[in-house]
Amino acid sequence: MKTLPAPSLWRDRSFRTFWSAQAVSECGDRISELALPLIAVTLLDASPSQVGFLTAAVWLPNLAALFIGTWVDQRRDKRPLMIAADLTRTIVLLTLPAAYWLDLLTLTQLYLIAILAGTAHVVFNTAYASFFVRLVSRDQYLEANSKLSSTRSISFMAGPAAGGLLVQWLTAPVAIVVDALSFAFSAIQVSRLKTEPGPPDEAQESLLRRARVGMRYLLRHPYLRSSLGCATTVNFFNLMALALLVLFASRDLELSAGVIGIAFGIGASGGLIGALAARPLARVLGAGRLIAVSAVVFPAATAIAALASGPAWARATALGAAWFVAAFAVMCFDVPLNSLQAAVTHEHMRSRVVGAFSSINYGIRPLGAVVGGLLGTWIGVRETLLVSAVGGCFAVLWLVGSPILRTRDLEGLEPPAGLLPEPAGSEPGRL
Repeated sequence: MKTLPAPSLWRDRSFRTFWSAQAVSECGDRISELALPLIAVTLLDASPSQVGFLTAAVWLPNLAALFIGTWVDQRRDKRPLMIAADLTRTIVLLTLPAAYWLDLLTLTQLYLIAILAGTAHVVFNTAYASFFVRLVSRDQYLEANSKLSSTRSISFMAGPAAGGLLVQWLTAPVAIVVDALSFAFSAIQVSRLKTEPGPPDEAQESLLRRARVGMRYLLRHPYLRSSLGCATTVNFFNLMALALLVLFASRDLELSAGVIGIAFGIGASGGLIGALAARPLARVLGAGRLIAVSAVVFPAATAIAALASGPAWARATALGAAWFVAAFAVMCFDVPLNSLQAAVTHEHMRSRVVGAFSSINYGIRPLGAVVGGLLGTWIGVRETLLVSAVGGCFAVLWLVGSPILRTRDLEGLEPPAGLLPEPAGSEPGRL
């Protein structure tokens, strides 16, 4: 008997509610990404290194994501944690305009805001991993990830422009209020959702043991281990390029700030198209092959900008084209990979696996940015971008021989047997 296709998620009220929360908070994020550095530079006269430290502070909590995810995994109902994370970000961000109006704003406060908001972001993301599989059914993973990724891509297209106008009209500290309210809206929408809590976890283990088990599970899992190596390698080389791309566009390509912004905005449309195209491409190529192809195209796109020359319009076009191809490819990488990971991870391991994955995958980003900056000073910015483009392509080697390449769709995929730890005490002296 032929199986009828699942109805569109747009007909699912719960998904629409969560989607609205994500859409608003993503747009708010784009405002803060622009406003925080502007506050540091224009109001606090921050040096380039201090702005760099501010960026590092945003990513710093990911180094603790393994332990945060392990703690989150012990909670059956992840929804209250997501609400608490959103409310925390609301309160933390509102301290910034308050300090500004009281003439108490300092760089130290900006660093603390970045760390606290980043920590709340990690809590939300690790809880979301388990929440997602209860929000939508397995046969809708690809559709859901495609829709959520599309929204994120739209925020990258419209968010910087909207954020720039808000900063110009309202000043940067006041614009932060808009981001804070976006998280309040997200908390309200998530609180309206009714999802079944996960099954109880009977294991009575210390946080450290659970974290070690989560990391061991990740590194032994044939799908997750390969995807971790691939994604981390891509992220390392990508951040080498991102650390220098604006500088390269301004000094080497001699483009104005306005032209750079337009090129990035137009190029970001590739992310929206990629998110929409990921599902049909996965059906044609197979999910695993799409991940592999995208793992090469995404970093290689940097070479388009690095090799730009000719008149200003040609250099601007090359910059926009590089951003477009990279944005398209990263969506074709993320959508099937996120869906595959959701399908092959055991229920009790989801949050700690996301935490362990983030600790390595996102924890490598500051290092990539530092290496990119040092290499740019040593061999030149254009040359570093080319190193980034070539080096990133080697990420696909992590997929050679892995079951990911043989995966066409998610049907029939199950978490592999034999990876879950034995109950504590069953093997004295061993984890």
